[in-house]
Amino acid sequence: MKPLTDSSTTARSVAASTLTRSLPPLILHPFAQAGGRDKLEESQRASLMIQGLLPSGERSEDDLDRVLLDGRFSEILMLFYVGKDLSRWIEQCLEQIGRQPDLRDRGLRYQSFAEMLVNHAPEPVREKLRRWQVVDYRSIFMRALGMNTLFAAAPERHSLADEFVRNYNRYADQLFANRQNQVSFASVEGIGFEFEIFASGEYSKMLEREWAQE
Repeated sequence: MKPLTDSSTTARSVAASTLTRSLPPLILHPFAQAGGRDKLEESQRASLMIQGLLPSGERSEDDLDRVLLDGRFSEILMLFYVGKDLSRWIEQCLEQIGRQPDLRDRGLRYQSFAEMLVNHAPEPVREKLRRWQVVDYRSIFMRALGMNTLFAAAPERHSLADEFVRNYNRYADQLFANRQNQVSFASVEGIGFEFEIFASGEYSKMLEREWAQE
């Protein structure tokens, strides 16, 4: 939801559209557990076997379901850690605009920057994600932020019902949508926000190079 804008707000948006405003860099930290990739690949194969798209051999349906759930839980953990990084970035953005008189009363909220991540990420960010072979980043960011509204700490497998683990993507989508619809908020479009995205190791190396030049 977005608040109605008056003529003065529109004029400010037009003027701001000619400016570029830098936001804090989005830094994604390592989150993969040892053997995580193998679990995800096994889970995908198990899903295809359950659907009859791959031969299952002598593996029972219960065994395939267990493998599927193990992989889905690994995905949940991945999204939880990505969500922590995204939420931290949004908090940094809100702190930054809170110190800028021309922005702090514009109606920009948590939801404004969540929408930016999902729907209006700058082209250099989208290009870098493509180079990382992250094709459906919108779903990943949306579900990661949805998970962040549910879990304050990384969940344990035994604390989650099989139904949730099996269909977590649908629940995460709804969690994201529910938070976005809680309040009215202004869109970031037209303000000229830009930011960069880094893997944590990449960002650390960049800082080291900068410090070495001082």
